[in-house]
Amino acid sequence: MATQRKKKEITDEQIVNWYTDYCLTHGKKPMTIYEFTKENAIEEVHFYKYFTSFEALESDYFSKMFYYTVDLLKQNKDYVNYDSAQKLISFYFTFFEMATANRSFVKFLLEEGKLPIRNIQILKTLRYDFLMFVQTILEAPLKVENEKITNIQNKLVHEGAWLQFLSIISFWLHDASPSFEKTDIYIEKTVKASFDMVYNVPIESIIDFAKFIWKEKMGAGFTYKK
Repeated sequence: MATQRKKKEITDEQIVNWYTDYCLTHGKKPMTIYEFTKENAIEEVHFYKYFTSFEALESDYFSKMFYYTVDLLKQNKDYVNYDSAQKLISFYFTFFEMATANRSFVKFLLEEGKLPIRNIQILKTLRYDFLMFVQTILEAPLKVENEKITNIQNKLVHEGAWLQFLSIISFWLHDASPSFEKTDIYIEKTVKASFDMVYNVPIESIIDFAKFIWKEKMGAGFTYKK
């Protein structure tokens, strides 16, 4: 039986670290919170002080990644002068640098089960945070005086950005290139193509992005797991 830890402040970061270690060491989640807390010699109340379930912990993990990313962006004095596309690309680059630093755990959470990103529920909070973020940098493509039409445009643009974010996550999960350099290329091309399609409607960058996707899917460097 594990010896009870001396009474001291247990932080949410400690609990997340213990949870990460358990999942990656055992290759599965703990069966119960009771089992998890007993193994780490703490009382269940310490866990429930911060999280109501393992799913809540996982959701909070991605949310914290988001806020840490935004904090890092704000520390860059040049960020405020970036245009919308540059801000979005900077967000993606920074977020996925952090995801790569924690790749084993992030992959464990998103690839558990047979389907990639099978548990959209744990990304629910991240989705909310991200949508609030893009509202500050992405505007409706058409300037009209009808508020209802403007709101519809904004919703389409923001939801489209979320789908783009998910597509980058999926690409990164399967990227086998050194230093995940193809994910960086994917980010730049998909953002440029989406901005051109929404705001400029040219053809060149869209065709360029389509060629990149075709090459990666048909080539040996990009293989989806079944």
